[in-house]
Amino acid sequence: MCEDNQTEVTVFLLLGFQGLYKYKLLLFIVFLLSYIVVVNGNLVLIVLVSTNDHLKIPMFIFLKHLAVADVLVTTTIIPMMLDIILRDEKEVSVTGCVIQQFLILVFGPLQCLLIAIMSYDRFLAICNPMRYNSIMVPQVCLKMIVGSWLLVFILSFEIFMFCQLQFCNLNYIDHFFCDLAPMAGLSSSDTSILLLVDFVIAIFVFFFPFFLIIITYITIFFTILNISSNSGRKKAFSTCSSHLITVSIYYGTLMTVYMGPSDKSSFNTNKFKSLLYIVVTPMMNPIIYSLRNHEIRRTLRKNILNIKLQLKTK
Repeated sequence: MCEDNQTEVTVFLLLGFQGLYKYKLLLFIVFLLSYIVVVNGNLVLIVLVSTNDHLKIPMFIFLKHLAVADVLVTTTIIPMMLDIILRDEKEVSVTGCVIQQFLILVFGPLQCLLIAIMSYDRFLAICNPMRYNSIMVPQVCLKMIVGSWLLVFILSFEIFMFCQLQFCNLNYIDHFFCDLAPMAGLSSSDTSILLLVDFVIAIFVFFFPFFLIIITYITIFFTILNISSNSGRKKAFSTCSSHLITVSIYYGTLMTVYMGPSDKSSFNTNKFKSLLYIVVTPMMNPIIYSLRNHEIRRTLRKNILNIKLQLKTK
């Protein structure tokens, strides 16, 4: 409980992009267009994989669920951010912030787990192709996907620890969404255990999958080198190039945000860094797979032609 001379916080004030008010129309347009690209691009992947039987193979099934996670994590943050840009700041109830933080704790780690599963799929396809079809059967793929969803929901238990925190007097968050770290910094309670648990979970869901991805790609690299023909090496590399680009962009943006030097003199700089993994990665995934994957391109062209034919017949 707050002390007698303190006021219990019931709403948080999100400050958004302070100092950039004169650019708010430009920021709104840029982020709105980015959000439209993210949602529509990923929805196209989801629809293509869901409606075309020849795309219902493990890699594309995992890609579909990654697209779902991308849409969900972006939708959790961007609409609120657009509202903050227009209003210059926004009041959000403590309950609203808790719900948003819970969704981020679920969908963010889910992206990491799915990317790691996709790397294992590429590892089997290149390093153990003879056993690929016997290992990556639909039941196994389903168990991997369901297991990932269950795991992130279980690990999000730290939100219950967050709900036990007390907030008194201070209620402003210098960010465009309810991020756990600045919110914990406002609490009048002891947050050391919460931050420790958050750190351990981050290692488990971000760095452990990244370590597995590194191991699989080192093995893939040496396997490709041992292929005798140039055409064989090119074909093997092409099967994992799209995913490798996705891994590089996703973890590259995370490292830029969390491992790079923090610019304490400009909070807006750190906020724009956060936008790298909130907007850039979800926006790039559909583009990468559409441009680099022959099956996706061919299916997309076929569907567009069918739509045009249907419109002409009408």
